[in-house]
Amino acid sequence: MNVRSLNNTKLVLALVAAGAIGGMGGSLVHNLGEVHAAAPVAALSSPAAAPMGLPDFSQITAQYGPSVVNISVTGSAKDSDDSETAQRAPRDDPFGNDPFFEFFRRFQQGQGGAQAQKEAPTRSQGSGFIVSPDGIIMTNAHVVKGAKEVVVKLTDRREFVAKVLGADPKTDVAVLKIDAKNLPVATIGKTSDLRVGEWVLAIGSPFGFENTVTAGVVSAKGRSLPDDSAVPFIQTDAAVNPGNSGGPLFNTRGEVIGINSQIYSRTGGYQGVSFAIPMDLAGKIKDQIVAHGKVEHARLGVAVQEVNQALAESFKLDKPEGALVSSVEKEGPAAKAGLEPGDVIRKVDGQTIVSSGDLPAAISLARPGEKVRLDVWRKGSALQLDAKLGNANDKPVQVASSKDAASQGRLGLALRPLQPEELRSAGVDNGLLIESAAGAAANAGVEDGDVLLAINGTPVKSVEQVRAAVAKSDKSIALLILRGGDTIFVPVRMG
Repeated sequence: MNVRSLNNTKLVLALVAAGAIGGMGGSLVHNLGEVHAAAPVAALSSPAAAPMGLPDFSQITAQYGPSVVNISVTGSAKDSDDSETAQRAPRDDPFGNDPFFEFFRRFQQGQGGAQAQKEAPTRSQGSGFIVSPDGIIMTNAHVVKGAKEVVVKLTDRREFVAKVLGADPKTDVAVLKIDAKNLPVATIGKTSDLRVGEWVLAIGSPFGFENTVTAGVVSAKGRSLPDDSAVPFIQTDAAVNPGNSGGPLFNTRGEVIGINSQIYSRTGGYQGVSFAIPMDLAGKIKDQIVAHGKVEHARLGVAVQEVNQALAESFKLDKPEGALVSSVEKEGPAAKAGLEPGDVIRKVDGQTIVSSGDLPAAISLARPGEKVRLDVWRKGSALQLDAKLGNANDKPVQVASSKDAASQGRLGLALRPLQPEELRSAGVDNGLLIESAAGAAANAGVEDGDVLLAINGTPVKSVEQVRAAVAKSDKSIALLILRGGDTIFVPVRMG
């Protein structure tokens, strides 16, 4: 996500990543950490009892703050032509406020066009937390991305050069190791015990100000963000800024329940909406990195999209929930389990799938080779399928988006059967070419040249079949469209 677009009026997802020393800015930072496993603070409430009044933030900070560390990263970036300069922009000038940035970019182009690539040094900062007394530290993957040297500074002002044991960009979790013993460690809590409205505390180094403490409440759980991640984020209103990335999010018992990672912002700074990686997921990633130096993610092998009200009506669902399967990878785990385009996945191992983003988040908690039970809605009936998950190899589950139908009226499609050579070229067994789209279909996003593969999950082979399906549809109809090699369901309201 390019942080230089933060001046736009749209809300953008910004990594609270290590701020550049030169400009005190940066993309969202991520970090992990833990505190010393000492006796519990007496004033903290028990897990079973709801805290009375405000928690004592000073005691939480004194007890567990020493496990939080500052991370300084030295790296390099390519400095050459326009494309390389643009890639480096988020780190050098994250807020888009450098008045000389465009001038120097054009000046370099004027001196002979594309220049030979050369390394430009970069420096950034983030946060982290200690999770074992022998020097294991958690942080965000984006904090240490491209690092040549990582220096960890403790609260007692000691500094250590850290080794990056591994990083997982898919979940934005990284693990570091420093050569030290008897360190204060953080106590890890369970995200599953976290309640919306509960007080939380963030400690980190925003803009380089070490060991800064901010507090807020849990705004929501299980948030899916449009960044191709597989993380069910914790949303809070605790102030998080560039430099906080990788720092811990504590509950009122002094347990780390999340890693501060991202924010929504129009300015690049905190505007009341922050996101943290839940420790239930981050802990599993850390264990894999420590044991194997790498992370393996499970893969189901489907592309999914949101179920809106129009699609719910088309598939006769009682409410617009679930992940609608728009395509199934051939010979993949989903295909072998019997999943088909048009199926709506409603549960994974009993966990309800409300939005399409819940599916990759649920699958990410499993390991390759594990079996999961899927509760599926198919053509008006419920069924259960068992799938043996494959290895994602860091390949994200595709989450497609669709446009709501915006008008009433007839379908408005001119169709013809595909010729055998066209079927082979498209890689499909059946379908109708959309020669022109008008009316309700065009308003819903259907375009000339699209290929109609199915209606309401049923494959189409003839124009007569389409007419019959339209005649039986009273409210809306779901068209499975092939365009540019991608498939997506488009809901069309029939009026």
